[in-house]
Amino acid sequence: MSELNTSTNNLFPIFLKLEHLHVLIVGGGAIGLEKITAVLNNSPATKVTLVAITVLPEITELKKQFPQLTIQEKEFEVSDLFGKDIVIAATGDRTVSERIRIEATKQKTLINVADTPDLCDFYLGAIVQKGDLKIAISTNGKSPTLAKRLKEIFNEELQAATIQELLENLNKFRNQLKGDFANKVKELNEATKSLLNKKENE
Repeated sequence: MSELNTSTNNLFPIFLKLEHLHVLIVGGGAIGLEKITAVLNNSPATKVTLVAITVLPEITELKKQFPQLTIQEKEFEVSDLFGKDIVIAATGDRTVSERIRIEATKQKTLINVADTPDLCDFYLGAIVQKGDLKIAISTNGKSPTLAKRLKEIFNEELQAATIQELLENLNKFRNQLKGDFANKVKELNEATKSLLNKKENE
């Protein structure tokens, strides 16, 4: 049995198939643009409804590329939560965000409130993507700036073409392996051990 993790960051990392979910974003300003861009860049087929009294032209432009995006220029209402799986509050107004959280909790809908960790059920981490490799970085909500810097480091160090080729080859190798799960893990560990040794010798 593996040893239990006793670190102070108790967040459970998961990768969601957002294209199977309906996301509500409240806020049409710079914060809303940042959040909707993050969602659609990572999961382009996600159904998104954005509600805001005023919406930036850059957000409206996204409809040309993402027809499944619905924009409603109005105040937030409780009924906006109906049928939504995830909510992102991007208003920059804590009073409004607190109201959205209260209503989302009643609906048992998970919510993220931009730059307000104490109101969040989950955080949106910094994302690094190189082909099929995707790395999410979390600082437990304490320093988005550090997460951003780490993202820059990974983007500089990891070469997309090399990473993707490695992933494709490992996938082919895994599909050819025989035996039970434990044996496959052992074989894959042996096959990838040289990656670590190469890094240590550089």
